[in-house]
Amino acid sequence: MEEIRHRTVHVNGIDMHVAEKGEEGAPVILFIHGFPELWYSWRHQIEALSALGYRAVAPDLRGYGDTEAPATAAEYTCLHVVGDLVALLDSVAPDQDKVFVVGHDWGAIIAWYLCQFRPDRVKALVNMSVVFNPRNPKRKPLETLKAIYGPDYYVCRFQEPGEIEDEFARFGTETILKEIYSYRNPGPLFLPKGKGFGHSLDAQITLPSWLPEEEFNYYYTKYEKNGFTPKINYYRNIDKNWELTAPWTGSQIKVPVKFIVGDQDLTYNSLGTKEYINKGGFKSNVPFLQEVVVMEGVAHFLNQEKPDEINKHIYDFFQKF
Repeated sequence: MEEIRHRTVHVNGIDMHVAEKGEEGAPVILFIHGFPELWYSWRHQIEALSALGYRAVAPDLRGYGDTEAPATAAEYTCLHVVGDLVALLDSVAPDQDKVFVVGHDWGAIIAWYLCQFRPDRVKALVNMSVVFNPRNPKRKPLETLKAIYGPDYYVCRFQEPGEIEDEFARFGTETILKEIYSYRNPGPLFLPKGKGFGHSLDAQITLPSWLPEEEFNYYYTKYEKNGFTPKINYYRNIDKNWELTAPWTGSQIKVPVKFIVGDQDLTYNSLGTKEYINKGGFKSNVPFLQEVVVMEGVAHFLNQEKPDEINKHIYDFFQKF
C-alpha cells in the first residue's frame, strides 16, 4: 500500500508541513483540521478517500505540528490562514482551479472564510461541528460571548496571553489533551480559573475508545514540543477577524455544502445552534446547503469517532460534482 507522503512547502511566508496521498492529477480534497488537532486528525479520511480516487491533502495549519509558528498573535488572523491555504493549493495543485474542501472545528471556521473570500477555489464543502455564523456589524464576538456565558467560558479564558498556557502547564500537556479528547458534555465548556476541567492534578483521564494510546502519543509528542500558544492565538484573533471581515458583512456562503455534527457535540448544544439550523437561519446564510446530518450519540471529534460513516458522507457528497 502506498504510504502517506510528507513534505514541507513554502507558502505565504511560512514553511508548511503537508501530508498527501493519492494519484497526481486526481481531484484534490483539502482537509482542514481544528483545535487541538493536526493533519493526523484526518488519517482515516486520507486513507479512505485516496483509495476511492481522490488526492487527499492535509496540512498542519500555521502554528501546528511541523508547520512554522509565527511569533506574534497578530499573525494568526483568518486572512493569514486562508492565505496559507490558497498558496498551498497554488503549489500542490496548480492545475486545479477548484478543489473539494473538508473542515472540522477551527478548520470549519477557516473553511467558511475560504468560501467567503475565494469561492472561485472551492468545488464543494463538507463542514463539521461549527456552523457558519454571519458577521454581526453591531457587536464584536467576544462581547457577545461574555454577555451570554460570562468570563469562564473557554473562549473568553483563552484571551489573556500566557494565562491559560500557565494553567495548562500546571496540569501538563498529556492531561490537557486527554481532557479535551474525552470531553462529551453536550453543552458549553467552562474553564474556571485554577480548576482546569474540574479534575484534580493527579486525576487519571481515560482516553476515548476511538483514540488508542499509540495514536494519542502522536498528538502528545507534537504538542509537548511546540506548546499551546500558537494554536490559542487563533482564538485571540476572534475580534480582529471581525474587524478585518467588515467588507463581507451580509455575504452568504455560495458553494455547495453538506454539514455534519454530532448530537453530543458542545458546538451543537450551545449558542443557539440547534435553533439556528432547525428554524432556517443556517440555510438562509448558506443558500446552497444541501444536507445537514446530525449523528446520534456522537460528540465533537466525529471524523475520528465514526470514521467509516464520515468517509461515506464525504464520498457520497463529492460524487455529485
